[in-house]
Amino acid sequence: MSAAERRRFLAPLALAQFICSFAGSNMNVMINDITKDLDTTVAGVQATITLFLLTMAILMIPCSKLTDRFGRKRCFIWGLALYGVGAVLSAIAPGLGVLILGNSLLEGVGTALLIPPVYILTTLAFSDLTSRAKAFGVISGMGGIGAAAGPLIGGVITTAISWRAAFIFQAAIIVLIILLSRRVVDPLPADPTRPFDATGAVLSAVGMFFVVFGILQADNDVALMAALLVAGAAFLVWFFVHVRRRERAGREPLLSLGLFRNRTSNLALVTQNIQWLLLMGTSFVVAVFLQTVRGYDAIETGVIFTAATLGVLGSSLAAERLARRYSQKRLIAAGFVIAAAGIVLLLALLGASERVIAFGPGLLLIGIGLGTMLTPSVNVVQSAFPEAQQGEISGLSRSASNLGSSFGTAIAGTILVSELGSGNDSYVVAMIVLGAFALVGLGAALRLPGGSAHPEPAAEVTAPRVAAPR
Repeated sequence: MSAAERRRFLAPLALAQFICSFAGSNMNVMINDITKDLDTTVAGVQATITLFLLTMAILMIPCSKLTDRFGRKRCFIWGLALYGVGAVLSAIAPGLGVLILGNSLLEGVGTALLIPPVYILTTLAFSDLTSRAKAFGVISGMGGIGAAAGPLIGGVITTAISWRAAFIFQAAIIVLIILLSRRVVDPLPADPTRPFDATGAVLSAVGMFFVVFGILQADNDVALMAALLVAGAAFLVWFFVHVRRRERAGREPLLSLGLFRNRTSNLALVTQNIQWLLLMGTSFVVAVFLQTVRGYDAIETGVIFTAATLGVLGSSLAAERLARRYSQKRLIAAGFVIAAAGIVLLLALLGASERVIAFGPGLLLIGIGLGTMLTPSVNVVQSAFPEAQQGEISGLSRSASNLGSSFGTAIAGTILVSELGSGNDSYVVAMIVLGAFALVGLGAALRLPGGSAHPEPAAEVTAPRVAAPR
């Protein structure tokens, strides 16, 4: 594949990851405008954002399995179309219910359909680890930039036009991606006979939904929160029991338990989850604090996130050079250290100045840290398995990342929203919680095997396979 062909292939895939990540964070700076226009509350908008991220997470694994049955490019296009419809519906929403339908559900389902093909097609198109690492660097970098730039772009559009125009912007980008996707070729044929584990899909989705929805109830009803968390855990246990029975019967499950026998991949999945938890959690907490406590408008709030965007962009652009000099483990660990330092700086400068610029240095460090480790984590996970398992591991990888995003908005956001009237106190607690997660991520990164700048080839991995696609 020539350099020009590589660019044409990656352009729609990277842009798709950008717009989906953008959608997860751009609403953070529109909260005041949406609450006034739709006569709702900050908690209502938080629930809308969290449900969008959660919908992606709970459907990512089932949708990744459907790519084998219907074809990767076909699912990609279907997802784009559904996302575009959701964006238009969100733009004309008369109330919170329609916004949830368009943004949380249609855009969420569309994203779950289109994101797994992005990573599966990239893995199949780039067979050697060096070119694959470069491709993942472009896609993951665009994802990080989309999430970091979401508040800035959303703030500019909201202030200059309206929050509704931000959804029209998303729909326009979707049309562009569809046009650019005409030259993308699926290297593997679809297999309509491929079985689909519908029971497993329902059990996993219900389990994850109850867990995240339970977290959102923390400031309303502790008893309800506990009941939902217990119910979620019970459904997830039921899911794993179901998967084990299905495997023992020789039938293909939704997700092979063999994927969890790879220690390196497990640890990298933890780092992926926490990276997106930090990114989305910080974005929500800082954006809401600046608007509701400090009184800044959408453009002022969005502009300060330029620091995070520049941090992600700079470290992502340096990803290829850094990967040649340092091991994946070292880059991921360094990223968590830098991100944790950014959280400390955000807290340290909180009382130093009332000006929004005081948040810049901390957001810059968080952006640099996350940009440094996003690509290595993805590359470690995807490269740990052979091509036959790319559909499964891609879905699991994206689900872990999006579950982290929903956890970040749900956990840190709930802490902040529950005590907005307390001023700085709830913000400080929320950021301390995010800092604690950063340390957990660092611990997982330090347990990753050391070694060269690239992970071991997938062919050397001995994780068992179940009903590999033909």
